[in-house]
Amino acid sequence: MDKITHILKLSVGTESVEDLAAWQASGRAQTADGLPRHVTRMRPRREADVLNGGSIYWVIKGLVQCRQRILRLDEHDSADGIRRCAIVLDPELIRTTPATRRPFQGWRYLAPGDAPVDLSGARAHEDALPPELAGALAEIGVL
Repeated sequence: MDKITHILKLSVGTESVEDLAAWQASGRAQTADGLPRHVTRMRPRREADVLNGGSIYWVIKGLVQCRQRILRLDEHDSADGIRRCAIVLDPELIRTTPATRRPFQGWRYLAPGDAPVDLSGARAHEDALPPELAGALAEIGVL
């Protein structure tokens, strides 16, 4: 039986969840059917587990701040002739409790038990704390 596996990914150059949403709304970040995607060099080997309800958890400014459900994995042929993988995502960005993460390259698998929890309804629509403050609060266990 397949299990659920998530992916953890740095959103390089992104300043906020809103910044990520704006990038994903651009044509360069979308599939032909208008869904946001993230193109990566390596295809997840745990494909069945990732597609069994997995999400991509985005690290923005050193904090996991949101996630998106992974809908499918597409082949992506780039202009340089190298075959890549497009991780196709649900357009809804779901805010999570902030969790600090050190920089890393590529992406990492994330077990469901290690994933930050989603913010509850009312908190999901609050203005985000500055990353430095959210990180400090997360480190001492307040968030």
